[in-house]
Amino acid sequence: MKALENIAVRAARKAGDYLLQSTEKLGQFKAESKGANDYVSTVDRKAESIIINTIARNYPDHAILAEESGSHGEHEYQWVIDPLDGTTNFLHGIPHYAVSIAVRHKGRTQVGVIFDPVRNELFTATRGSGAQLNNQRLRVSRAQSLRDTILSTGFPFRNKRRMPEYQRIFNALFEDCSDMRRAGSAALDLAWVAAGRVDGFWEFDLSDWDTAAGALMVSEAGGMVGDLSGNPGFDKADSILAANPKLYKVILQKIR
Repeated sequence: MKALENIAVRAARKAGDYLLQSTEKLGQFKAESKGANDYVSTVDRKAESIIINTIARNYPDHAILAEESGSHGEHEYQWVIDPLDGTTNFLHGIPHYAVSIAVRHKGRTQVGVIFDPVRNELFTATRGSGAQLNNQRLRVSRAQSLRDTILSTGFPFRNKRRMPEYQRIFNALFEDCSDMRRAGSAALDLAWVAAGRVDGFWEFDLSDWDTAAGALMVSEAGGMVGDLSGNPGFDKADSILAANPKLYKVILQKIR
């Protein structure tokens, strides 16, 4: 798997460098709506092509699932790509976004890479080998209760009709936690859970490319990932919850 991780890192860095260079000419990029409050720009598409071309030069037969161009090919290996997680942040000049790349083998994620070009932070994980930030081992936080914790989340901006359900869970958790963060990049939220920077993360209605790399990262850093009902199959559900094992259970009990 190390060879796959190396190519994922190379692709992520190339795309991240392009994103960083592109911030100098933000006003020149055209953004289009692809859904309610959901945008894509020429930068997203160019970054995605950089990643796909890097993969294709090394693994031309592998399948691709990418946010902007969809599914390509069939193979036991599949690359799951979000070329710019945090597009709205990027387009508004908010320096919080990332490239996310995962590699699945027969449907199971084996490699995850998340690159934050603004901070030059490279998060990596390989199944069974742990998670790292710039080659330093990561561990989730040790929080045992909601007291003094910081949780991260994302608003259901694509489907605002879910706000009452979202608000109910937010209110239940906010009663006991120290504070809540909404930063605008689910990939970085998950990477930060793996790094222990935030104690837990929850959100509705994410896609595979948003979570595939980050979920592996949390697991390899000693955490748990599931949905808001406690089922491990979050990738087939409409919600995600990530935290250390003890806090994961505490959060589920609280929202129930």
